[in-house]
Amino acid sequence: MLLCADGTYYTGVTNNLDRRLAEHDNCRNPESYTSTRRPLRLVYSSEFQYILNAIRTEKKLKSWSQAKKSALAEGRFEDLPKLSKKCFKK
Repeated sequence: MLLCADGTYYTGVTNNLDRRLAEHDNCRNPESYTSTRRPLRLVYSSEFQYILNAIRTEKKLKSWSQAKKSALAEGRFEDLPKLSKKCFKK
């Protein structure tokens, strides 16, 4: 997960993290989400044995709120459960 200069997060899957970071930094694809949001900073990564698990996790992270992604990036794992709960007004 990358933190973009505008404060948003980019989440993706790769089989070579160093190469993929260089592609983002060098703006390999000018149409990409990150191309106009540089500089970028790697704030979270995880390794998986199976690609399907990586893709499943990527999709889950993309659905998270900005606050929940920030908690993950900052290592505030204890905050993740409460950020998962939906609050309903009475």
